[in-house]
Amino acid sequence: MKVRRPAQAGSFYPGQKTSLISEIEKCFLHRLGPGKLPELQEKGERRVIAAISPHAGYMFSGPVAAHLYFALAQDGIPDTIVILGPNHYGVGTGLSAMDEGTWQTPLGEVEIDSDLAQEICRNSGMIDVDASAHVQEHSIEIQLPFLQYVYGNCFKFVPISMMMQDLESSRNVGKAIAKSVGDNNTLILASSDMSHYEPQKTAERKDKLAINAVLKLDEEELQNTVESENISMCGYGPVSSAIVAGKLLHGVSAKVTSYQTSGDITGDYGQVVGYLSAVISK
Repeated sequence: MKVRRPAQAGSFYPGQKTSLISEIEKCFLHRLGPGKLPELQEKGERRVIAAISPHAGYMFSGPVAAHLYFALAQDGIPDTIVILGPNHYGVGTGLSAMDEGTWQTPLGEVEIDSDLAQEICRNSGMIDVDASAHVQEHSIEIQLPFLQYVYGNCFKFVPISMMMQDLESSRNVGKAIAKSVGDNNTLILASSDMSHYEPQKTAERKDKLAINAVLKLDEEELQNTVESENISMCGYGPVSSAIVAGKLLHGVSAKVTSYQTSGDITGDYGQVVGYLSAVISK
């Protein structure tokens, strides 16, 4: 069985188990986080169909991500999580999935849901099975320790890396996921940061426009806004796909769980990165 070893442990997040757990808990307890540790509700309603989480280093975006994972803990346990992330490194094909093996983090291994991964690829016709896109990519890996902290290692997942993020490709991926998931107990998770290296007020203004499109569950408006406003949102494709899949799986509302910038963490507001966490629910 293929084991994808962590590429970012010791960089984006601590590389040792005890240090990693401590860092995650600091994110929950941070002044910009939920302020308390999550309590998993195993019999939660599972109303969250799709979600958005940032993927910077935990010291920067962790508190924003913690708000999402706090909400997910209250919503029950999904059997499988489809994680969509942008391809930052230009390696692999335009749309790349892994369909076998496990991913390792300091908190253990998470198994890929091979059946669902293969079904999504078949229904898409555009997603290739290509492990090379995932070897160094951080956008998906960053989410796994938070998921393991909240759920343990009882879930499976499907990683999909998106170098192609145009509207047609994003809709293809979203539709393929929805068709493949059906009524199964699956969560769709889009990994994205928002504006990059803008002054605080500029980032907030631009990000608000993109967030408004997300709240309207309008993937076309999101893409048009990103293009027309020159928003350096790295995962607009994954978020667009999550919106498409969420609507097809009976999602009717979106809610922001947190929005902050790196400036809110560091106090340096000259060049910030925006971080959003949000849910799409039945």
